[in-house]
Amino acid sequence: MTAIVSFIGWHDSGKTSLAAHVVFSLKQLGYRVGVVKSSCESGIVFDTPGTDTDRHRQAGADAVMLVAPDQTVLSAGPCNLPLTALVHRYLPDVDIVIAEGFKQARQIAKIEVVRNPEQMLRREVHGVIAVATDLEIVADYVFRLDEAEEIALFLEKRFLRVDGRGPEKAALLVNGRKVIMKPFIQESLAGVVCGYINSLKVNETIQEIELRIRL
Repeated sequence: MTAIVSFIGWHDSGKTSLAAHVVFSLKQLGYRVGVVKSSCESGIVFDTPGTDTDRHRQAGADAVMLVAPDQTVLSAGPCNLPLTALVHRYLPDVDIVIAEGFKQARQIAKIEVVRNPEQMLRREVHGVIAVATDLEIVADYVFRLDEAEEIALFLEKRFLRVDGRGPEKAALLVNGRKVIMKPFIQESLAGVVCGYINSLKVNETIQEIELRIRL
């Protein structure tokens, strides 16, 4: 499943700037990178009033997608899905997703960006794997605010390099939340599903299978 790392920090901590530089560095390393940003603001307008897509949205469409030669844009209503489910559904083809915000997402690895020593979050939130700051602090992994390349290499080593285990054979989400499976369970689940599909005589080379079950 796609790796997700979120940059967290107080307003004006510099997390957006640092995250953008890390995205650039990851791209320079050859990876496909997606970005998801959390916002507490409402009423943000991404579409131009009067366009065809805006007319569909004003007509009450729950989701509107624009497909153009150079881009694909999706506009949808409020979503209560966790970040892992959003990435699995909308960004399945990237190697890593850099998020901003989502500090309460417990299953997401986080890098805290800090400028003020009195505004540290790592003792209040789950999953902080590193800190980016120009302050003198003690943590397992500390980077300076201008060390985007070093952070990208850290993320590559931790989440992107294959260490002999290979990529996940199967990923399972229940109610939008990822369920951790050991490799042999992944192999077993994949084998069962592939067995059923083979019995259906699908006349094409199968590279990836997506299965969704509603109860």
